[in-house]
Amino acid sequence: MSGTNNRDIRWIFVLLAAYFTLQVGVRLATSHSLDLDEAEQVFRSQWLAAGYGPQPPFYNWLQYAVFQFAGVSLAALSVVKNLLLFIAYLLYGLTARLILRDKALVAVATLGLLTIPQMAFEMQRDLTHTVAVFFSASIFFYGFIRSLKQPSLASYLIAGIGIGFGLLAKYNFAILPAAALIAALSDARLRPRIFDWRLVLTAAVAFVITLPHLFWLKDNLDFATARTLEKMTASGHASYPAQVAMGVSSLALATLSFAGLTVAVFAIVFGRSLRPALTVGSQWTRLLERMMLVFLVGILFLIVFGGAAGIKDRWLVPMLFLLPLYFCLKIEAAGVATERAFRRFIVIVAVIMIGVPAALYGSVAAARFTGHYERLNRPYATMLESLRKQAEPAAILAGDSLLAGNLRQDIPGVPVLSVDYPGFHPDLTGRRPLLLVWLLPKGGSEALPPDMAEWLQANLGASAPEALVIDAPYFYRRGDDRYRFGYAWVNQHP
Repeated sequence: MSGTNNRDIRWIFVLLAAYFTLQVGVRLATSHSLDLDEAEQVFRSQWLAAGYGPQPPFYNWLQYAVFQFAGVSLAALSVVKNLLLFIAYLLYGLTARLILRDKALVAVATLGLLTIPQMAFEMQRDLTHTVAVFFSASIFFYGFIRSLKQPSLASYLIAGIGIGFGLLAKYNFAILPAAALIAALSDARLRPRIFDWRLVLTAAVAFVITLPHLFWLKDNLDFATARTLEKMTASGHASYPAQVAMGVSSLALATLSFAGLTVAVFAIVFGRSLRPALTVGSQWTRLLERMMLVFLVGILFLIVFGGAAGIKDRWLVPMLFLLPLYFCLKIEAAGVATERAFRRFIVIVAVIMIGVPAALYGSVAAARFTGHYERLNRPYATMLESLRKQAEPAAILAGDSLLAGNLRQDIPGVPVLSVDYPGFHPDLTGRRPLLLVWLLPKGGSEALPPDMAEWLQANLGASAPEALVIDAPYFYRRGDDRYRFGYAWVNQHP
């Protein structure tokens, strides 16, 4: 065995810990403003609920708990996300170590996750529920492989925790344990691990974890699934064959955008030895192939029988996160020498580890040269500071959840409501003045938005107040570029 193979793999986890710590630092240095998913977490952490809408509540519960202890802040948001990602990578590495003998390939499999754009870049940029899916999938997959290789009460318990968390993270997670079950059942040597009394423990743990949300789901099924179904089935008035064609082509595109870079990196790193390696197999490669196939069939069922027309690449996380490990298992089965390939791979990983934080920061900071502004360039805090000099709001009504979350971050003691989310309605009796704030698109009307006027009439019996405009300089602005907000004060009387 080469020196690389004998090297302990703990260095991978030290490297990843440093990388995710760097990501927290970069996020805090980039902008104080919040993006869509971040703002949603801050807004919805004002109350605890068994369900919040189209996404299950795992991430909301976790973030709520952290805010209770650490206070509402961008740091608390960023640390939670990067800690979840670090634990997911750690468990992925431990899973790889269970079924790969070559330590260099364990490192390649684990760090290979960074070659997936949706996981390395998109999860850092703004995803939350998808991060929770990846975290849960890593827990489940570790428990699943351990139950097959070194079965114990703990391994079945870990698999159950992963399933419970996963179902609370995103509903489409359910296809992963189903795929794993079918894949293991179709291998005679692995079947006894499924027909094991400890599987009852797996099911029981998953059931107990999801129980509070299941009660909520029973009464709110339409509310929970409507938006996802709407996104999936957005095929306009296309005929059935056209809808299926749209679904299949969106799945092919999603798979390509998810897996393309990883395939390219492995092709560069392993060169000519990769193609013959793909024809070799082992018990573990066959298991993963069956899992990915069942997952794929599950999505095809959604397209053919469920009317799904638009499959998003991030929905493939519970299936395609297996890809780096799958390639490494193939390479090991083929007996490919890894020393030179490993050195090449580390260079690519170093480029990614420097490039991703730089791109995340650069996409916002470059606005001072380009004049192209992202959501993180918007000056929510500056605007709120100016308005608080006029009067101290006792409650705030925002035009949408993005604005609501951003406002709450800077005034955590005041209830912030959003017109687009009717699920939060604290008692506003005696809370005055009420501040109304909304975003003003370029060239749009400066009048009070009709939905805000309706909300005021329906909830407070108040007539529309005078609409005013405030602007504040963008973060990383070019020249004196400013962003405009509409606002109004309601001196609400009990």
